[in-house]
Amino acid sequence: MNRVSPPRGFPVSEFETRVKNAQVQMQSSDMDGIVLTTPQNFRYFSGFNSQFWESPTRPFFLVVPREGLPIAVVPSIGGPALETTWVTDIRTWPAPRPEDDGVSLLDSVLSELPRRFGRIGWEMGRESIIRMPIIDFDRLRKNISNIEFVDASPLIWSLRMVKSVLEIDKVREACLIGSDTFDLFLERVTYGATEVQMAHEFRKTAFECGIDNAPFVSVCSGLGGYTQIIAGPHEIAQTDGQIMFVDTGLLFDAYFCDFDRNFAFGHINDAAKRANEAVWQATQAGIDAARPGITAEDLWAAQNKVLDAAGAKSGNNVGRFGHGLGMHLTEPPSNMPGDKTVLKPGMVMTIEPGLEFAPGKNIVHEENLVITEDGCELLTRRAPIEMPIIQA
Repeated sequence: MNRVSPPRGFPVSEFETRVKNAQVQMQSSDMDGIVLTTPQNFRYFSGFNSQFWESPTRPFFLVVPREGLPIAVVPSIGGPALETTWVTDIRTWPAPRPEDDGVSLLDSVLSELPRRFGRIGWEMGRESIIRMPIIDFDRLRKNISNIEFVDASPLIWSLRMVKSVLEIDKVREACLIGSDTFDLFLERVTYGATEVQMAHEFRKTAFECGIDNAPFVSVCSGLGGYTQIIAGPHEIAQTDGQIMFVDTGLLFDAYFCDFDRNFAFGHINDAAKRANEAVWQATQAGIDAARPGITAEDLWAAQNKVLDAAGAKSGNNVGRFGHGLGMHLTEPPSNMPGDKTVLKPGMVMTIEPGLEFAPGKNIVHEENLVITEDGCELLTRRAPIEMPIIQA
């Protein structure tokens, strides 16, 4: 816990590189620019950080042209904060103005962009959203009907899937703090406590360990295994035979870790014990297989082979065995059949196998790693092969 954390924020050169890389892809994708509206993509290219994203009242826009520097089109309340970033072209309107919340101003910015292809990219596709009223988006599209609005999500994800060294440093720090949190939390897990109490204790511990925020803490449990892993916590006491699952996405300087741990109370039955070991071994198989050149589907297959060999009913209702990780808790690609995304150095991945070993009884494990030039680096401290048992 005494290590030196990486510095917060990024040098201007990092943003310049991101914009330059995007512009190269815009040229090959026949786009004159892209419009970014979501917090993570806006921040990725600008460095703008604000708690104000929690308010849905005002839209924010960042235009990255095919040539030149980004243009921020933001409510007047956001202007001063944008001035602290590397973005210098900042245009504002006195929001909120429901009758015209930035539509006319954005229209003028897009209309004046140097035009070669007549196409502007938006966050339309895979794991993307447009953060503005759809009625305003339709109005804007009609107003500038001579420009085609197209999907820029493949371009954006191709950039964001491969992290820079500085980005990886931040994910690594989130994972180390998360590992510290789980180590200390193990000393505080209490027999008889409820899921709600344990979730509160986990968040408290995470902040003690130095995390910036704990937006995702899922605590679920069940007798001998759990039915699901995303909806909790509940007022369910952890008594003999219960298995508690704690999954967390903790943030350090806008970058997530995402991994889980399991805890048994009183005792663990033989079926759950066998399932836990099988999932641990499947996780290890994923870690061992992770390297550049294989696909996300290959990473799934390495894990699934172990689960099949265990003779259990492999699979779970999660639908995949891990995913990308970064400024979002979950990012492309998905470790699943059919995802042919080739892993490259700099991609941060989760390894997340699980199995339903009996009806309504699941065990899931998760670790985080980064693909390197010759393999991978495990970013989380590995879970023990034997599930910890908490006694009364």
